[in-house]
Amino acid sequence: MKTTTVDKSAQQERELQIVRVFDAPRSLVFKVWTQPEHFARWLGPKDFMTTSCTMDVRPGGSYRACIRSPEGKNHWLQGVYREIVEPERLVFTFAWEDENSEPKHETLVTVTFTQQNGKTQLTFHQAIFESIEARDSHRSGWSECFDRLEIYLSNPMVAY
Repeated sequence: MKTTTVDKSAQQERELQIVRVFDAPRSLVFKVWTQPEHFARWLGPKDFMTTSCTMDVRPGGSYRACIRSPEGKNHWLQGVYREIVEPERLVFTFAWEDENSEPKHETLVTVTFTQQNGKTQLTFHQAIFESIEARDSHRSGWSECFDRLEIYLSNPMVAY
């Protein structure tokens, strides 16, 4: 029987964790992650636009979205929801699509929402990336998404 040894530190290097606190109640932050009309408003890095977003938010349900770069290039992403605990936790797969709409390397995303004195601490974890470069690219992209999310949540109309 062949055994393999996994280098835990090498694996951890290909994981991403971002923690942000949003000045909004947990139920609202969860809502804008799980309703396509809201998710599409902040998904994507700065200056990107979501042109398509479908979501079947239930365990086993899928989502698919297209974000367009400022240069006009479309980037499609997709995944499947694994776990939904409203308003505490979302777990879903994440994969960019190739030119044939087939998923490329798949990662697992876990988002937790913790209430903190009327604000929400969001802990975002994504793993395992193919490379450190891929992880760093996603860190930049998600950080810009969360900047956009912060602005979006500050709009009083979002609560309705």
